[in-house]
Amino acid sequence: MRPDEIRAIADEHQETVREFFARNAEEIARAEGLLTSSLARGGTVLLCGNGGSAADAQHLAAELTGRFLRERPGLPAVALTTDSSALTAIGNDYGFDRIFARQVEALGRPGDVLIAITTSGSSLNVLQAIHAARARQLSVIGLLGRDGGAARALCDVALVVESGVTARVQEVHILVGHILCEAVDRVLAGPREE
Repeated sequence: MRPDEIRAIADEHQETVREFFARNAEEIARAEGLLTSSLARGGTVLLCGNGGSAADAQHLAAELTGRFLRERPGLPAVALTTDSSALTAIGNDYGFDRIFARQVEALGRPGDVLIAITTSGSSLNVLQAIHAARARQLSVIGLLGRDGGAARALCDVALVVESGVTARVQEVHILVGHILCEAVDRVLAGPREE
């Protein structure tokens, strides 16, 4: 790749980030409130997504159960993308569209939070998980792309990266995830270690 092509990708990334945060800073603050208040009350965070979004779900769950920037107790967070036995059994018995919903039905409790990640906003298995979360009285934070798809109207907070480039959407999603993790640290762990 030529240097000018590399710079063009970086410029596109930076513009996507700027546009997203100009439109969504208040919504991110709302998402932070849902997340931190649930965890402070002993709630669990469930996360789901496909492909790169599955990796993001695992990444963010690990930041919560382990640590992010501050030392604090581990927090209950489960990536619904990681249990191969559950995924294959549910997929075999109920179909791929139910792999996350069935886990939400089994693990989710009122007051928990589902972080639903879909770069299209229209992944059927993520939509089914959102419906299951709503039925069980979980709050839903959507990390979405494009126009937010069908998921946009179903989330308590829909954070939509309005780009048709999946890579740019994923880059913003992980940045938002890190911001949410830092907010959790600030509320539940106190001042940053130096």
